[in-house]
Amino acid sequence: MKPKSHSSVNNVVPFASSEYSTSSLPNVVVSSSESKRRIEELEKFIEEVMVKGIDYGLIDGFSKPTLLKPGAEKLCDVFGFSKSVDVVNRIEQWDTGIFAYEVKMTLTRKDNGIIEAEGLGSCNSKEAAFQQQNPFTIVNTVLKMAKKRALIDAVLSATRSSGIFTQDIEDFPKQPSIKGGDELATKHQLQTIFRIVAELNMRPEVAKEMMQMMYQVDHSTKLTKKQTSNFIQDLLQLKDVSKEMKELEKQQYNQ
Repeated sequence: MKPKSHSSVNNVVPFASSEYSTSSLPNVVVSSSESKRRIEELEKFIEEVMVKGIDYGLIDGFSKPTLLKPGAEKLCDVFGFSKSVDVVNRIEQWDTGIFAYEVKMTLTRKDNGIIEAEGLGSCNSKEAAFQQQNPFTIVNTVLKMAKKRALIDAVLSATRSSGIFTQDIEDFPKQPSIKGGDELATKHQLQTIFRIVAELNMRPEVAKEMMQMMYQVDHSTKLTKKQTSNFIQDLLQLKDVSKEMKELEKQQYNQ
């Protein structure tokens, strides 16, 4: 999937044409041809507008990409959904350092106020990704992760895109532990990652989510040399794509 100019966004807004916005109620029955057209429009939007490594990611061994938080938010915007969050269950045991949250994300159509979908997401401080961290310093992180999972769950349902994207990264089986001979990344490799991420103006949490998605590690220092090399190549490809998009935007501006 190679993203193209953002100028095509206005031509590929799925499910939002005037043909459907005139009704205050959603269609109950959709023909097979119309259903196929909607899916094709969604796939075109993903291909032309969404960016690999930021909006979605690919994992070796899986034929479909996994949806990331920025991509879920972009789909909400293009579909015209407003978001509301409700923490339906919380556990905050400050004496033992156990924190858990269950969140419900509701997506509502802005044009008519109808609830399109609801998603649930949960997270707790006892998960493997948080085992090496002080539980009292990650309370907000745990809550944000629950919100992210709820958002992706709701978006996959509302946009009918579960056939395009896989389940969330936390549901993938973990890779086996590092075997002998597969050494950890060097200092130079890690510095290269930090430099490219900075050049891309990529938020650190996005880079971290990419590492979690691709290699099931929560910190760059846990990457092997081979994993780091592959990660650097992915970042460099993303940098090339970003440069190409800026050049296209500059050309359009000068026209």
